[in-house]
Amino acid sequence: MLRNIKIGMAFCGTAYHGFQRQNNSVAVQNVVEDVLSRLTAQRVQINGCSRTDAGVHAREFFFNFHTDNAIPCENIIRGGNSLLPDDIVFFSCEEAEADFHARYSCRGKEYLYRIINRRVRDPFLAGKALFYDRPLDAGLLSHEAKCIDGTQDFTSFCGALGMKEDCTRTVYSCTVVRDGDEVDLLISGDGFLYNMVRIITGTLLEVNEGRIPRGDIPRIIAARDRTLAGRTAPPDGLYLNRVMY
Repeated sequence: MLRNIKIGMAFCGTAYHGFQRQNNSVAVQNVVEDVLSRLTAQRVQINGCSRTDAGVHAREFFFNFHTDNAIPCENIIRGGNSLLPDDIVFFSCEEAEADFHARYSCRGKEYLYRIINRRVRDPFLAGKALFYDRPLDAGLLSHEAKCIDGTQDFTSFCGALGMKEDCTRTVYSCTVVRDGDEVDLLISGDGFLYNMVRIITGTLLEVNEGRIPRGDIPRIIAARDRTLAGRTAPPDGLYLNRVMY
């Protein structure tokens, strides 16, 4: 009998060219499919809940695949983690309904962007957070981030490769909080455009730097013009933090 298996995993994306399978470079999907194919003695193709850019991380990422192999879920976790590299780990496995699809069944996602705001960078966080050595007003960024909430056309915050006819998305919440040297941007919504979170982060940093005027984000959104928004922040600090089903 064909089984639909849902797996939760986490990964550090520094060494990978994103999640989606690549022909000329190593992506997370390539590694995971190879491991599952070895475990099941079948060629496995997985459906991921999201694409991620090169260097982007995931604290919670789900995928599903189909197999007629009877291997128990606990053995998939145990066997998979024994074969996976140290920067990828399976943390859950269950049999899903036949119509479950990790991407199309998803109701929303939450992303985290980590910023380390200090004069001396932390070598242990290299590739895992954005080092930012200028003064950073987290209260200002938190105030400006509220303008991102709601259902809006986010063309201004979409990278050229992901531009679509309909760039309307609903952002449930966008907040910025500081804990010592770490400043975190947390944003959740029903879906995200290509580079959207990284462009929002870069735009907020340019507000902090005075390159974009305070209170200008609503105008930037309304203009639907990518050239008005800020830079695309590096992938290092971006994490897929939570997936909602």
